[in-house]
Amino acid sequence: MKNKLRLLSWNVNGVRAAIKKGFLEFLAKSQADTVSIQEIKIAEEARIKENLVFPNYSEYWNSAIRPGYSGVATLVRDRSKEIKILSSSVGIGQKKFDIEGRVQTIEFEKFYLVNTYFPNANHELSRLGYKMDFNNMYLKFIKKLDKKKPVVMCGDFNVAHNEIDLARPKENIGNPGFTNEERSWLDKLTKLGYIDTFRHFNKQKMQYSWWSYRAGARERNVGWRIDYFIVSPRFIKHIKNAFILDSVLGSDHCPVGIDIVFDK
Repeated sequence: MKNKLRLLSWNVNGVRAAIKKGFLEFLAKSQADTVSIQEIKIAEEARIKENLVFPNYSEYWNSAIRPGYSGVATLVRDRSKEIKILSSSVGIGQKKFDIEGRVQTIEFEKFYLVNTYFPNANHELSRLGYKMDFNNMYLKFIKKLDKKKPVVMCGDFNVAHNEIDLARPKENIGNPGFTNEERSWLDKLTKLGYIDTFRHFNKQKMQYSWWSYRAGARERNVGWRIDYFIVSPRFIKHIKNAFILDSVLGSDHCPVGIDIVFDK
């Protein structure tokens, strides 16, 4: 017998907007076991007041202190016998990052799921230093978890790793999301053995997860692959597929995912 799980990640660019654009219908149809969403853009008080409900899913939220900004949430399908939650936590242990609601960790029996919304370097690279500080603190956090059990990182990393990961690499060298600093950090991550699951299964495939709203970029498929599932090396044996659902609308990003199989 095999225990099969489907994990999805999606920067929804505002959870209220996503719901208006069919997110609940997508969730029901997907039958995903976990759905990690980023850039929820809703404060804790507003979420409670508006009583957002996701049928058949347990919810774990990490909102930013600043209203209408950043934030992540993780939805776990109510199949307690097959995917039991052992613990949940937020942040990486440093206030200047944690007030922005960027990290949510769910501990399952066989792995940690770390839902992450990485900072954007911003125009003129005004937040590049902040992002690199976050990245380095985040890596220390991941390494600590990884000593206990494998880690599955997912979310919007706000960086295209290599030229194959964006439609127009030459024009974007040095731009936010394609700077040497950001790309080198992903180099460092993969040199430590962590595996980009999509690229593991799709060596040469050019497929994207984010498109600018300008100039009809999505219609012309002028995009970037900046949303990832990256896993501990010893966990890759459990992953049977990694994919991008680029036909799913509702945000400037699309969902990405992996299928996991465990022996019961």
